[in-house]
This record gives sequence, C-alpha cells and structure tokens, in this order.
Amino acid sequence: MTMRMLRRRLISLARLVLVALVVLYALFPFYWAVVSSLKTGPALFDVALLPLHPSFDNYVAVFRDQPFARNILNSFVVALSTVALALALALTAAYALGRVAFRGRSLLLIVVLGVSMFPQVAVLSGLFDLIRALGLYNNLMALTFSYLIFTVPFTTWILTTFIRDLPRDLEEAAIVDGATPWITLTRVFLPLMGPAMAATGMLAFMVAWNEFLFALTFTLTNDMRTVPVAIALITGASQYELPWGKIMAASVTVTAPLVILVLVFQRRIVSGLMAGAIKG
Repeated sequence: MTMRMLRRRLISLARLVLVALVVLYALFPFYWAVVSSLKTGPALFDVALLPLHPSFDNYVAVFRDQPFARNILNSFVVALSTVALALALALTAAYALGRVAFRGRSLLLIVVLGVSMFPQVAVLSGLFDLIRALGLYNNLMALTFSYLIFTVPFTTWILTTFIRDLPRDLEEAAIVDGATPWITLTRVFLPLMGPAMAATGMLAFMVAWNEFLFALTFTLTNDMRTVPVAIALITGASQYELPWGKIMAASVTVTAPLVILVLVFQRRIVSGLMAGAIKG
C-alpha cells in the first residue's frame, strides 16, 4: 500500500468519523427526549440509554390534563396559513424584484431582508397595540398576521434569487405569445419553482411552528394556544414537581410532524436549497 492510498483511506476514515459525530450531536437530544418520555417517577433520573420499564403514561397525561390536541391543531392552522400567505406575497414580490427593472430595486430588496433582522421584542409593543386595535387578540389570525413579519422577508429573498436566474428565453417566448406578467409567473415560472417553493415553505412552516414569544403574548386561553406555549405551561401535580416526563412526551409529539414533513419533501427541499446555493 502506497503512502497516497494510505492517506486517502485515513482522510475517508476521518470524514466518516466526523459525519458520525455530527449525526450523533444532532440526533442524540431527540433520542434522549424519546427515552425520557417513556420513563416515569424516579426512573427519569436514571442514565440508562434504554428505559427498563417503558411506559406511555406521559403521553396519555399530556392529552388528558390539557387540550393538547387542540393546541396541535392550532399550530397546524397557524403554520399552514402563514406558509400560504407568505409564499403568495413572496412569489409576487420576488417576480417584481427579480424581473422588473426599476430604480432602487436592490435597495428595496435589502430593506425587505433587513426587516427580518429586527429582534421580535423590538416590535412586540407596537404589534400588540395593532393586534388589539384590529380586534384580533386571542385569535389565531393574530399569530398568522404577526408571523408574516419574519417569514415574508426571507421567502422573498430566496425566491427572488431563484426567479432572477431563470432563463429569460422562457419569459420572452411567453410575452411573444401574448402572456401577461401574471400568466408568465403562474403558468411559466411557477411549475419550475417546485423545489424552491418546497424549501422556502418548509422553512417558513418550521419558523411558525416553533415560534413562542408572539404566541405567548397574543393568546390568552388554553384553547387558543399553540404547542410551544402549551409545552411551556405544562405543570406537575404540585408546584414543587417538575413534569419532565410530560414535557418530553409533548416535545416528541410536536417534533414528529416536522420529521415526517422533512422526510416526505426531502428531495424537493434539497433541490431547492442546492439550486439557491448554486444560483446565488
């Protein structure tokens, strides 16, 4: 075996070890949450990698002691409506920013992206007054409306990058055939933007699904809360009891839909992200 072959094998082995460490680092917290959710009582404080006596009591207690199923439904409604509105607004804005030539286009795109850089707490008080004035307090529409503040900017940025690099021959051919800008966008560009739409939609869904501060501020009753707030407000049998098992069971329950969505749309998500990386 030559030194070059030995060096290649050592490099391959080092890459394999590095990938294994990254996977372990990323997946071990979720694995430990699953294991902890199957433990009750003093067993929660054991360091065993597998529960000796697995129990689903924590999962039953989560849905029995609070309207957790309603909280999951609320999160789905808010996340899906946020994704739908964010993609609709971002798609039209991206077409204008990527294809229509006008003065200040680059500056406007930077301003749109800069809006998402403001911390949530900086706009919380003003947004709270606006939500109250619109009569949307303790309403799911308040969450959808507020989540657009930080989902529309980055979806617009990603879709603008993708639309900007689509072949101009397609647009010119559509114009020759008498297509309006709306038909060009929906009939010509949109079928080619499946991966980009899937990637940006999935990112927006995860942001809306995991958001906590606005959901805590703009909802008041248990039947209007989303899952992050519901998990934060889980309590034990007494004020001195920490319900780690129930919290872990709830966390696993709300993480499972995200894992399923990523597995279902993984090819489109990867294609969209790779296309954005190459085109950008």
